[in-house]
Amino acid sequence: MQWMWGMVLLWCGCAVAAEPLRLGMGTHKPPYVFQGEARGLEYEIVVAAAERAGFVLHVLHMPMERLHWLLRRGEIDAIATTNEQSGIEVFYSEPHIYYQNVAVALRARNYKIERIADLGSYSVSAFQRARFLLGSEFQRMAQNNPRYREEAQQIARNRLLYSGRIEVVVADMRILRYLNREVLDQVDVSQPLAEYPIFAPTPYQVGFRREAQRDRFNRGLAAIRASGEYRAIERRYAMY
Repeated sequence: MQWMWGMVLLWCGCAVAAEPLRLGMGTHKPPYVFQGEARGLEYEIVVAAAERAGFVLHVLHMPMERLHWLLRRGEIDAIATTNEQSGIEVFYSEPHIYYQNVAVALRARNYKIERIADLGSYSVSAFQRARFLLGSEFQRMAQNNPRYREEAQQIARNRLLYSGRIEVVVADMRILRYLNREVLDQVDVSQPLAEYPIFAPTPYQVGFRREAQRDRFNRGLAAIRASGEYRAIERRYAMY
């Protein structure tokens, strides 16, 4: 009988420790986030770290501008994907993932792009809040380039690039290549591309309204790294 009471007490302790966490995460950007499917490289890392930290996660998918607004209003507790250059004052976790963004154009255009400032000569499409997240040089270019724009939906950049309606897109190639299969019947994705590696890898973090939640998440992230769970998630998406 004693062991039964012990199990009840243990269950109660876990129930008390479990804390709801309303997390905003961006829209469909495979292989990092498969919206509506509860999977993706970044999605699974964040969920694993949060659950290891004892959070009960409620994920909301929306464009990043909208999520930042909700966070400021206190309608969600945290957002991913963001970092300390995002322009919002919150408590940032340790980096949980790195994206490798590049500038991309149709090879036939034969552009010469050697540094971020060179983008100022072209029409450019990037993801929402790229003007903050990709550093000060990129922000200056975006502010001074009247043909710079940001898209709420990642797939829009595939359509713009291959249709010739935009000259350069800024993207993580894993996202761009994956989304090609979703626009096959709309644009000619067989056109060769030129990649311009002008960006350093971008570290991304989870931004929290409360410091204690940030600290708790960091412990969960450290735990899945130490246990090998983080690496196991990476291996599941190695094909991309």
